[in-house]
Amino acid sequence: MRFLGFGFLLAFTSSAGQTYFIGAFGPEIRTSFDLSHTQWGAIYMVGTLCSALVLPWSGNLIDRIDLRIYTAGVVSGLVLACLSISVAPSILILTISIFLLRQFGQGLTSHTGITSMARYMKNMRGKSIAIASMGYSCGEALLPFVAVIAISWLGWRETYRIAALGVLMTIPLLLFLLRGHQQRHKEHVDALQRESLDANVIASKSRRQMLQEPRFYLLLPAILAPSYIGTAMFFHHLTLAESKGWSGIWVTGNYWLYALCAIIASLSSGPLIDRLSAARVIPFYLTPMVIALLILVPAENPAWVIPYMALIGLNTGIYFTTFSSIWAELYGTRYLGGIKSLVGALGVFASALGPVSIGVMLDNGFTFEQVCIFFAGFCVVSTVMLLSGLKRYR
Repeated sequence: MRFLGFGFLLAFTSSAGQTYFIGAFGPEIRTSFDLSHTQWGAIYMVGTLCSALVLPWSGNLIDRIDLRIYTAGVVSGLVLACLSISVAPSILILTISIFLLRQFGQGLTSHTGITSMARYMKNMRGKSIAIASMGYSCGEALLPFVAVIAISWLGWRETYRIAALGVLMTIPLLLFLLRGHQQRHKEHVDALQRESLDANVIASKSRRQMLQEPRFYLLLPAILAPSYIGTAMFFHHLTLAESKGWSGIWVTGNYWLYALCAIIASLSSGPLIDRLSAARVIPFYLTPMVIALLILVPAENPAWVIPYMALIGLNTGIYFTTFSSIWAELYGTRYLGGIKSLVGALGVFASALGPVSIGVMLDNGFTFEQVCIFFAGFCVVSTVMLLSGLKRYR
């Protein structure tokens, strides 16, 4: 149980570098540095893309460094990132701070927790990842609201200093939750050695071997869809509200429903994965997102926000659990850190490009309804490719 708490706490702690938390500081940061929406968006995109470039290397280190040392280093980096943005005197330092927040928060803190669950919890991998992923949902539901209140009372810089203190306080707790890890890792290594001698067990494949398989590229669009589309939609939810004549407070005020449904989907899909395998659960996981996007096309009543948020939450919950498990099933666990860090980097790239894609389409005369139809079509094509990629997998 302690190890499950380790995964949950890391997922929750990663909130300090996630879009939903940083976004709460956006208006105050733009005012402090006299930035336009476009300038702030460009700074955020540059920091995020630079993080994605570094992540395949930094995430790969988890395969070679003791998990206790790696965790302490990653979380310490997130503390530094929070302090850096809280004292940033210039746009250059602000950009570097965004890079650090995305690298150590969204990237490595998240990567460490979920990779550890997938690697060491083989017999209950699905349930373990589902429980750890609840940390994301709890962060999404609670921390943006807390941040907005704290910013109004204390200011945005002081609020990020408090966030740094909160992240720092998790380090001793995380190390406590890792007690006994030396024995756990030894058992994992012994299991890998036994599996290497078992002809019935699929041998672990490296990141390079994965990239040489056509199957990976068939899976790739479906892998990136939630990061690409989900980030784009959340970034432009106020634009959606404006285009529909809805209240922005009403749209963002239903984020709790999104988080709740994500938790329910994670906890439900985890046992299914343990029973059936991720490869059997994953094929139609984009269906809730397709329905959610198509709901928005004819929607005029703001009540349609409720099923939209619920369906997006279901998709997110299934995504967290299934795609964190599928890599271990397809490619083994020996090189899992390197594989997941590469996939995570691609997801970061997609999350950076998503908001820009909607902006370009809207600026070129597309309506928000047409954007939703385009994204739904992207999901359908991605599902067809995913099914083709998994066809030969047993």
